[in-house]
Amino acid sequence: MRNWQLCSACFALCFASTMNAGAGDWPQILGPNRNGIAVGEKLPGSISSKSLKPAWSFKAGMGLAGVAVQGQTVVLFHRRGDDEIVSSLNAATGKPQWEQRFPASFQPSIIPDDGPRCVPVISGQTVIVLGAAGTLAAMSFESGEKLWEHDLQKEYQSPTGYFGFGTTPLVDGDHVIVNVGGERSGAGVVAFDLKTGKEQWKMGRELGSYSAPAMATIAGKSTALVITRLNFLGLDPATGEERFRTPFGARGPTVNGATPVVNGDRVLLTASYGIGAKLLQVTPTSTKTLWESEILSSQYTTPIWQDGAVYGIDGRQDGGPISLKCFDPLTQKVHWETPDLPYATLIAADGKLLIFVTDGSLRVAKLQTSKYEELGRARVGTSTTRGLPALSNARIYVRDEEALHAWNWTTE
Repeated sequence: MRNWQLCSACFALCFASTMNAGAGDWPQILGPNRNGIAVGEKLPGSISSKSLKPAWSFKAGMGLAGVAVQGQTVVLFHRRGDDEIVSSLNAATGKPQWEQRFPASFQPSIIPDDGPRCVPVISGQTVIVLGAAGTLAAMSFESGEKLWEHDLQKEYQSPTGYFGFGTTPLVDGDHVIVNVGGERSGAGVVAFDLKTGKEQWKMGRELGSYSAPAMATIAGKSTALVITRLNFLGLDPATGEERFRTPFGARGPTVNGATPVVNGDRVLLTASYGIGAKLLQVTPTSTKTLWESEILSSQYTTPIWQDGAVYGIDGRQDGGPISLKCFDPLTQKVHWETPDLPYATLIAADGKLLIFVTDGSLRVAKLQTSKYEELGRARVGTSTTRGLPALSNARIYVRDEEALHAWNWTTE
């Protein structure tokens, strides 16, 4: 296997219920509802030097984690030397407000980057992070004071996988739900108390994945949706009781990286490496497979499902053709496809599709099924961009290999 193969799948690995998130906040991976859709954002009709301007840049350490934003605070998780660092930055200026450090022990075996992979989660006045070697920690959003900490690798015998721990925790009420992967200890998924860090429940002889769990309400019941190494699970978030499962994934050098995409009682799963996509109809206690195909084989980008259409990146960054597809998730009819696209991640906002290409560029297109219609392009990174982007209060945050860049987007 090539040393750089699968290299980017880890960052997206990492729907938390951020109950106090305000309009325009981006308090977790994939935004306020963990679906890649921004709330309350107004964007200009096209990109130009007048509409997208640099606000600030902050020199970041190692790592593949994107940022979380709440109010006027940006939380960045990165590594410098022997420390994993949580940095709180002023959203308008990039000026540091506080930082919290944790000893870093992760040694990469496939790629050189040894920093954290998981996007921080802001839940009210608490910040949750998960480091590359399995350090799960909570701290004060205001001061950075450490509240509690766990060593998942030591406590639950969890392997670090290809690229270290890379699944962003899910916060639901007072529960922090983590795709731990402690198969040998019967701790595939574990929930911790948000305030104290005390273990609330654990379940399953499951290996972990790089897919971030999501929350869904199914027939009035809150359900945690978790993709593990080889299965898709529906769990009671309060008790860990397993409500349903279906196989998803494959043994060998494969990765489950995309987050489950929920639309009503339908859930879309996708992965690359010959796994493809699966559309499920779910009830509180069961799943029904509506179709399985290779219409969308996403290495790590979570697709966007909006207004009856799915927009997704098909293919792998480390080789093979890549395209952006728009298709009907019920009939699998492809509305349009743009071939020969470098790998990218996606955000939907204000009727537009923001396409963040890993070469550091941004493309903006209309969110429509009739045809692919581009509205403009801009450069937002100075080197390879693997950290997931964020869009909050008319400001874009992009992390490349050198820095975190903030761009102001004005509709004037």
